Amino acid sequence: MPEMIDMRAIILVGGEATRLRPLTLTTPKALIPLQGRPILEHVLDLFKEHDLTDIVLSIGYKKEQIREYFGDGKRFGLSISYVEEPSPLGTAGFVHLLERPIDETCIVCNGDELKDIDIPAMLAAHRQTGALATLALLKVDDPSPYGVARLDGTKILEFVEKPKREEAPSHYVNAGFYLLEPEVFTAIPRGRVMFEYDVFPRLAAAGKLHGFFFAGRWYDTGTPERLSRAEREWPGVPHRAARKKK
Repeated sequence: MPEMIDMRAIILVGGEATRLRPLTLTTPKALIPLQGRPILEHVLDLFKEHDLTDIVLSIGYKKEQIREYFGDGKRFGLSISYVEEPSPLGTAGFVHLLERPIDETCIVCNGDELKDIDIPAMLAAHRQTGALATLALLKVDDPSPYGVARLDGTKILEFVEKPKREEAPSHYVNAGFYLLEPEVFTAIPRGRVMFEYDVFPRLAAAGKLHGFFFAGRWYDTGTPERLSRAEREWPGVPHRAARKKK
């Protein structure tokens, strides 16, 4: 397994999750129970298993509840800090609210998807290509509901939003897990900014956006139907001992 380095992981949990109403009228999505634990706890398992303990939660909607539950992270074996969005800033606008500037490779991850990604292997691929941003890409049977990557090898040329199934440029979609270099963040303007629409297209045009194809499990919890499926099927993140046996 490639050697790991210390990295900060920024997890995006500020959204209102309107598709999960009425559940989210009183509870932020991060705290909705799944198999007896909040969704975000399952997301954090991935980082704990890779000894990545420096976690930043980007919070907004019902942020007090998230702060109260996770605190400083010590009881989870983590060091958790927070970025509070005074109003919705999109997926990338949080960068100007960080207490510590980003000066090394950083992870940004959606907080509502359960993933089993080999982070060291993804980091090695990121280093090898010299990308400024590497996105985890998931292969799906029907890519039509997603942003679909048009690829040249591992290089992402563009994302085509919700194409017809027969017109999709590939079957690989954005899995919501990114490795980003400091240069990506320094170019982000203030205000509401989206990685998907404002940042990644610019990187793709410069030839600095690559994909990492992963075959691990991935579950979206964004709708009642998908949440129910994750409740039934999510097996959890394999422990390190189990990984070594493979």
